[in-house]
Amino acid sequence: MVKVIAVDMDGTFLDSKKTYDKERFENIYKQLQEKNIKFIAASGNQYAKLQSIFGERDMLFVAENGAVIYDGINLLDYQSFDRALYQRIIDYLNIERGISNLIVCGLNSAYILKDTPEIFKNVVKFYYHQLQEIDSFQDLPDDEYVKVALDINRDTHPNLEDELTQYFEGEVKLVSSGHDSIDLIIPGITKGYALERLLKKWGLSTAELMTFGDANNDLDMLQLAEHSYVMKNSHDKSLFEIANHVAPSNDDQGVLTVIEEKVLKQK
Repeated sequence: MVKVIAVDMDGTFLDSKKTYDKERFENIYKQLQEKNIKFIAASGNQYAKLQSIFGERDMLFVAENGAVIYDGINLLDYQSFDRALYQRIIDYLNIERGISNLIVCGLNSAYILKDTPEIFKNVVKFYYHQLQEIDSFQDLPDDEYVKVALDINRDTHPNLEDELTQYFEGEVKLVSSGHDSIDLIIPGITKGYALERLLKKWGLSTAELMTFGDANNDLDMLQLAEHSYVMKNSHDKSLFEIANHVAPSNDDQGVLTVIEEKVLKQK
């Protein structure tokens, strides 16, 4: 029996217009609460962004690809980079590789450079609701740093992923959140790991977990759950081999459909 549902956001729960059927979800969410089934938003997004999607409600948020966990408005747990290592990563990207369009992700806020292009700032502001502009990446604010996010320019840095993996072997893990968007995370600190910690806390098993995802950063949480669903719209072929089921596409509100048909009707 499913007792926990964890869903990715972009390309999974949200449709191509970055929205969802709110009335339908509210009805489903109410029924999940009545059945004592936990609903978790598990995303590479910042907590503040996830909260803007769902509002202040009694649900779990696994943010920043598993590094940050909130229970409603309360911080439950987080894992952060060693500060010296994090600065080495930022300096490598910014100084050695000449990349300034970086999103430096802390527990309290995300940070970008003041002199980055407005088009970049506008995109970042959509995803990061707690955001500050700073003068330099070499003088980072006092914060706990959980992730680095960037879009790879394949024309200027065609082999950046391999080069980063080799340069920081064992010190950082690269995951894709779709297309050329890359997150640099702490090795082992993933969505799946966060879900494992929560299941242990609640005394539940992976047989009671249902997960939904569409991208590389969803891989381990799909591997974890007995009731795992890859979205039909996913471009990652490997996920179709890992997930146990295929959900209708995000534009067909596939997550909500599966929950209605497979969870709310279970006895």
